[in-house]
Amino acid sequence: MCGRYRLTAKERYLRDHFGLDEDPPWQPRWNIAPTQPVATIRQHPSEARSMFAIMRWGLIPYWAQNQSFGLKTINAMSETAAEKPAFRDALRRHRCLIPADGFYEWKKTGHKGKQAYNFGLESGAVFAFAGLWDRWRDDKHNASKPAPSLRPGRILSSPACMIVCRRFSIPTITSAG
Repeated sequence: MCGRYRLTAKERYLRDHFGLDEDPPWQPRWNIAPTQPVATIRQHPSEARSMFAIMRWGLIPYWAQNQSFGLKTINAMSETAAEKPAFRDALRRHRCLIPADGFYEWKKTGHKGKQAYNFGLESGAVFAFAGLWDRWRDDKHNASKPAPSLRPGRILSSPACMIVCRRFSIPTITSAG
């Protein structure tokens, strides 16, 4: 499953490819890792248009006790996401696209060695992972601020997202001869 990916496309290309109203605030990145800020595209809640947003990679469901939950939920298997409590609500209500132009997978090369492989479209074009997102509220770090009515005592933190994947394995490459 995807544990690192890249998004190196320029802002104007993301705008045109995803039908955004303006250039999104994005700087190309070649090694995006879990817990880092990621680009997302989602449907505007009340208008027929797409919105760009920066979210933290690692889904933290609204009911989670702390942010460390997001370390376990960077990816979901598309075959089982609807069955898992951490993903069920987000799958029904909070879907998004996570733009990318490549992702990395590693193959063991020995007892301790690994070889990274970069996968992308042959054309180099942008594609998108299916994603889920949710909002999480942190009551420890924001106790002095007034709380929204959704969950008393908790203050809105930035939204977090994760990537929905299918099982993937690197094919064995044999030399023709």
